[in-house]
Amino acid sequence: MTRLLSLLSLLQTPREWPGGELASRLGVSLRTVRRDVERLRDLGYPVEATMGAAGGYRMAAGATMPPLLLEDDEAVAIAVGLRTAAGHAVEGIEEAAVRALAKLEQVLPKRLRHRVGALGAATQPLLTWERPTVDPELLTLLAGAVTNRERVRFGYRTHEGAESERRVEPHRLVSAGRRWYLVGWDTDRDDWRIFRVDRIAAPAVIGYRAVARELPDGGDAAAFVTRKLTERAPVYEAVATLHAPVERMAGVFFGDVEPIDAHTCLLRGHTDTLDFIAWRLMTLGCDFEVHEPPELIARLAELGARASRAAGALGGPHTTG
Repeated sequence: MTRLLSLLSLLQTPREWPGGELASRLGVSLRTVRRDVERLRDLGYPVEATMGAAGGYRMAAGATMPPLLLEDDEAVAIAVGLRTAAGHAVEGIEEAAVRALAKLEQVLPKRLRHRVGALGAATQPLLTWERPTVDPELLTLLAGAVTNRERVRFGYRTHEGAESERRVEPHRLVSAGRRWYLVGWDTDRDDWRIFRVDRIAAPAVIGYRAVARELPDGGDAAAFVTRKLTERAPVYEAVATLHAPVERMAGVFFGDVEPIDAHTCLLRGHTDTLDFIAWRLMTLGCDFEVHEPPELIARLAELGARASRAAGALGGPHTTG
């Protein structure tokens, strides 16, 4: 069963797999691959095969969902939920949501893909913080290219507004707070680059297999993105005391928190946007004192004065006798 699930996972990525490559990945013979493909077909998975030297296997969109997997309504609900998670960077599940969405949409029947698309087009979430939006279909295309090690071509617009065409071997997608980044090898510049996904336009897989390369920073894509962003823009190191137990604050803020005592903890984090960290601190639901940087202290004072003026303009708090 474990081998069958591994085969299903490979086939659900949007590409054609030569039988020899599947056999190598699974550590079995071609005959075993053919037998396992037949077992998947018996379960209702629409696995297509092409003959000849260049032939292979791929998952096609089926007329119905495979039995014992999902009902139609369940499939639509999960696809919409994954689109929401992928497009709005829900902390901790972003990349997994993109991979799962790519696999699910690969096998959705046409009628269900239409329902998912129609629901997505007709609804819009209420965002609590302004940020660039990313099309989940763009993320799933890039995720498939990462998984299949395929080169992509796309238009890219820099922060200064310059536009160019890039040819990239995608390595990893990284979600950094409010943004998505693609880490990849730029074949024209012969170097590693990071690309903000919301600035990518008209991506297309061009079929060339990506070369296996060693990413800097010990192969940690998140560390690579962090270093590149630090090099590009001014980064503020925020240090603040939070009047809440460390257990309550752990995982709800960027950066690291360490306990001071049973009721307070120390936050250390990095950001390139003072407004974001100021807003985030004020929405934690606890008192706090900022120790540095001085720019953040000044920004909080400015925002506090503005809030006080607004409260005064409304006549201040009212009491009833």
